Amino acid sequence: MPYFFETKQLTLRTMQAEDLEDITLIWGDTQVMQYSGGPSTTEKISRSIESYQRLYEEKGYSVYTVLLKENSRIIGVCGFNPSDNENEAELIYHLHPNYWGKGYATEAASACVKDLKDRKSDIKKIKASVDPNNPSSSKVLSKIGMTAKGMKWFDDTQQEELYYELE
Repeated sequence: MPYFFETKQLTLRTMQAEDLEDITLIWGDTQVMQYSGGPSTTEKISRSIESYQRLYEEKGYSVYTVLLKENSRIIGVCGFNPSDNENEAELIYHLHPNYWGKGYATEAASACVKDLKDRKSDIKKIKASVDPNNPSSSKVLSKIGMTAKGMKWFDDTQQEELYYELE
């Protein structure tokens, strides 16, 4: 049985192999991934799903599939990547463009932070980064209480990004 938690409008649950097609519509989308290193292939996304399943088993947190409660439609992903520091986790979120501007990213990110804090007392700091050309994502992080700390270079996207923290 997959782990899940809910908000008013959303269900967030551990990724399943059968999510591949829907998640590919998100991580494989050029518009969604324009600030995150570009779209991924189906093969890479399949490996990522397996990796996030292992991450949950090993660490008790993960990047989760985000579903609308009203129809169980997968609209995005949200959750945490591990950090080099065992006491830190990196928040990420990506939603299908049809669901942008509706508050879902803020609702999902806020729920993920609460779930992590409630269940994982060893995580002392949550980090996130945003392409400076993506102000909508910066607003999400500010709304959930994260603080901008300045610009920082990121190897995965090969650019400087605005860096946020929440302790």
